[in-house]
Amino acid sequence: MGICNITPDSFHDGGEYDAVEDAVARAESMVAAGVDVLDVGGESTRPGADEVPVEEEIERIVPVIERLADLDAAVAVDTRKAPVARAALDAGADILNDVSGLEDPEMRLVAADYDVPVVVMHSIEVPVDPDSAVDYDDVVEDCIDQLTERVLLAEKAGLDREQIVVDPGLGFGKTAAESFELLGRLEEFQSLGCPILVGHSHKSMFELVGAEAGDCLDATIAGTTLAAERGADIVRVHDVPEAVRAVNVVEAADDPESFVEEN
Repeated sequence: MGICNITPDSFHDGGEYDAVEDAVARAESMVAAGVDVLDVGGESTRPGADEVPVEEEIERIVPVIERLADLDAAVAVDTRKAPVARAALDAGADILNDVSGLEDPEMRLVAADYDVPVVVMHSIEVPVDPDSAVDYDDVVEDCIDQLTERVLLAEKAGLDREQIVVDPGLGFGKTAAESFELLGRLEEFQSLGCPILVGHSHKSMFELVGAEAGDCLDATIAGTTLAAERGADIVRVHDVPEAVRAVNVVEAADDPESFVEEN
């Protein structure tokens, strides 16, 4: 999943692709590099980010989504607001990515009405308060328990479990050490019976291992490789060519003969 931020203030690439033509060119380059899903968002979820009004968020993303319809990749809309989700799905989006974990009951109904896959992320609050601290008994078990509730709510709204993707929410209400624990114990999330998405790209968690903010491509790719090896079905990344090669390494190591046949 390639990240396509149509925002002026995202933590890694804010302001680089907030013009329609720049965003479309970025998406085209990611598809050429082998991305399967384009994740289009019009509101930053970085710590302390300001909320974007609904109409402004729609104006940012809909023209881009309309232009991406002919590309050879699915399009996800990264939003936590039901009106934005409806506008994006009407414009051609295929997947709903909600970083609030379907906190708004209306979002569950949107996903069911349009019969689309939905990414449900574990998050205590969005945007994240950088000064907040969460007391977990066991960060992995607590996240699984809370995601279980969200999955059941989505099913109650009418979604099939195979349409629900779970995201542990690295960095959202977790310390760097807790984020690494989630990554290291990713296989435990398979108990939910849903595909698993990991969003780790260029996050501050990598400062724990000596990477500098804004300069952690090598650490991000190591995280991509580990996520794929530990059971992630989707990795959400900024650097698509490097991530594709990292995932290919894992796939080739797991089954070299079939990988050679496919490629």
